[in-house]
Amino acid sequence: MKKLLIRADDLGYSEAINYGLAKAVTGGLVRSAGVMTNMPAAAHGVSLLAQKSICLGQHLNICAGRPLTDPAKIPSITGPLGQFKTSKEYRSATTDLVDTQEAILEVEAQYQEFVRLTGFEPRYFGAHAIASKNFTKAIQSVAARHGLKYCGSALDGSPFKVGDTMVYSHIGSLNSDQDPFIKLQTVVNQAHEGACEMLVCHPGYLDATILRLSSLTIPRTLETEMLCDSKTQKWLAGQDIALVTFEDL
Repeated sequence: MKKLLIRADDLGYSEAINYGLAKAVTGGLVRSAGVMTNMPAAAHGVSLLAQKSICLGQHLNICAGRPLTDPAKIPSITGPLGQFKTSKEYRSATTDLVDTQEAILEVEAQYQEFVRLTGFEPRYFGAHAIASKNFTKAIQSVAARHGLKYCGSALDGSPFKVGDTMVYSHIGSLNSDQDPFIKLQTVVNQAHEGACEMLVCHPGYLDATILRLSSLTIPRTLETEMLCDSKTQKWLAGQDIALVTFEDL
């Protein structure tokens, strides 16, 4: 049987995101979720999912909010006021802005905060938003140090291995013109035998924090609705595909 892993990103980004993501867990299809432990709403998000059946992982972030490391020690990824550089700054740069050793300091700090908040190791270890080879090196270094499951980038669609399983990544709806259910259908219908399809979603609701910090807004609410829709769940149950988590890989 083919495998499908639905991963929800951005737990902790804001309280509204947390509420929408929690609904997608308790009443929807989400079984794996990544925590942004540097964000002020991280503890709130983790508390909403306490005692729920969820595979919690680390969603490492260097482009929103403030770092957990002293900004003076990580100047390559922070701005003049001590906040992280924005995703726009990284994407518009002609070279990789990230210093690997500096990124390792912040990745380690965010990992330690995950353990403090949850009381256990992250079930997977992956990045938020930024396509940086040096950031990837930093994540892989810390993952190897602690024996964690590294989750490759979902940004370029390249397959990667988690354990012995080849994972093909797909980004969910990124604009309000795309129907998230059609995206799910496409991923399932094109699933690879002997591998796992990973659909990366961003369920959540909207508040001032997310409207101020993120360019991804309306699609979050549409994905929340789709993931919780009984029609979606009934359709998926009728497909020859198993819904799995990172703990199954």
